[in-house]
Amino acid sequence: MQPSLAVSTAVFRNGKVLIARRAAEPGRGLWSLPGGRVEAGETLVAAAQRELLEEAGVEAAIIGLSAIREIILRDETGAVTEHFVVLAHAGLWVAGEPGTSAEADEIAWVDPHDLGGRPTTEGLAVVLAEAAAIVAAALNHRAGRSKVGA
Repeated sequence: MQPSLAVSTAVFRNGKVLIARRAAEPGRGLWSLPGGRVEAGETLVAAAQRELLEEAGVEAAIIGLSAIREIILRDETGAVTEHFVVLAHAGLWVAGEPGTSAEADEIAWVDPHDLGGRPTTEGLAVVLAEAAAIVAAALNHRAGRSKVGA
């Protein structure tokens, strides 16, 4: 079995990050980032933007890669049933109001450092902290550039 390449996006708006509760396996009922498999011929950024739009109805400008996660699922005998390599991106909201889908049965804008006790996919808090740092640096850089031009 070959690992599947996947993407996700931590999209930020007004200091909050968008998370989705998974409606299907793997991870049904857990909160995570919108995302999914990369299609053949698709760039990572295009896949991240497509998955975000399909799963949550939101468009984002991708500003950086925030984390790489591996998800390896095994059956009761220990045999690998699925292996995903997920490249998590950080982005800024551009358009769209989030809504549920076949893949996400609940959506929430939350503080990236306080998920309110929601059950999450493994490592989500670390991915969000890394994405929040990338977004903060990008916004600080933009603010610094606008002061220079003022």
